[in-house]
Amino acid sequence: MLKVRVIPTLLWKDFGLVKGVGFDSWRRVGPVLPAIKVYNSREVDELILVDIIASREGNNPDHDSLNDFADECFVPLTVGGGITDLKQIVFLLHAGADKVSLNSVLFDNPNLVNDAAYQFGVQCIVASIDVHRFEDRFTCLSHSGTRNSQYEPVVWARELADRGAGEILLTSVDRDGTMQGYDLELIEKVTSAVKIPVIASGGAGNYQHMIDAVKQAGASAVAAASIFHFTEQTPSGAKAAMKAAGIPVRQSLYSSSPSDGIQIILN
Repeated sequence: MLKVRVIPTLLWKDFGLVKGVGFDSWRRVGPVLPAIKVYNSREVDELILVDIIASREGNNPDHDSLNDFADECFVPLTVGGGITDLKQIVFLLHAGADKVSLNSVLFDNPNLVNDAAYQFGVQCIVASIDVHRFEDRFTCLSHSGTRNSQYEPVVWARELADRGAGEILLTSVDRDGTMQGYDLELIEKVTSAVKIPVIASGGAGNYQHMIDAVKQAGASAVAAASIFHFTEQTPSGAKAAMKAAGIPVRQSLYSSSPSDGIQIILN
């Protein structure tokens, strides 16, 4: 089994970071750069930075800001939000992104995955899938959860994997920000359907939730935001708990402590 990654997620809106519940990201968390610097010092495995209003408002990715963020980021950085073509991906990779996350554009142009994987390599391409549960069925949402695509996530995940996506970032819109646990049924359905890594996202509230996403549902990595923003639980603490549960993780030079967290940037 490959080592499981712990990945903080940074939701970027206008001039700073935000967080909320169910994709209603209303609560201001703080500026981007201090958060990146804190996570650098705690040796997280990767960071995911998503501009949550770019696709919804038709904005292009902010390459200048990303260049500033990437200069201060010393771990692999995945960037998403507003990407619509190969030229933008080139700019983002040149600005310092290690991977790009594609979501809304793919419902209109799924061939972008094929083209991007061919030009930049599958390791650069993350297919992001946001999922809402309607009673006993799941459906994919786009544009930061504001549009129902009518796509079923297992079918969509298979198609994106077949087209060349290197991994899938799978987010439960219903669990987002609740800290009640990942949607294990959703994760297991997708991990069972594809052979590429699946990053579980949406709902982590404690370390056991992360352990369950890996051991029970087959996730290859766990992404989280609220648990690190609003509690004293930390990425290094998550790794320690996962290691104790028999999950292989990358070692950190730092031990878990309250100061590992991101609370220092909260407004």
